[in-house]
Amino acid sequence: MPRYITVSLDSRGVSCTARLLEEAAPRTCAAVWDALPLSSAVFHGKYARNEIYALFPAFAPQDPGKENTTITPFTGDLCWFSFSGDDLGNPAYGYETEEEHRASGGLVDLALFYGRNNLLINGDQGWVPGNVFGEVVEGMEAMAAACQDVWMGGARGETLTFARAEEPAL
Repeated sequence: MPRYITVSLDSRGVSCTARLLEEAAPRTCAAVWDALPLSSAVFHGKYARNEIYALFPAFAPQDPGKENTTITPFTGDLCWFSFSGDDLGNPAYGYETEEEHRASGGLVDLALFYGRNNLLINGDQGWVPGNVFGEVVEGMEAMAAACQDVWMGGARGETLTFARAEEPAL
């Protein structure tokens, strides 16, 4: 039986529902599911294009590794990225200081892609493949509008939350 999660922009009061892709990314889905709920400040992608994401201290007992990876996520894809303490040397990525990031043992970036034509290349790191672990099945249109508002209106004070959900009435 498929499992579902909600992805919410809390201050904007908008959510969408995603189905976990457990057959394609079982380790990643298990790591996310077991850690839910997760909530953190939202950021809008600088390089990838139509992406919002939140950063979390590494939360899985073991990193899932690469599975079901892409560098061209599509509208509604949920992706997992793992970064070690030395991967991101610029505080614009969402942590306070480089020392804080290195001491954290790494970060997990959970992202939602809300439009087409995304390309996962980073000016500091080059290609950054992500594990596609979910796909939005309900509420994408309203969520995409809210994500665009994060881009144009600002992310300050907004949080991105991932939580377990019931199967949607599609």
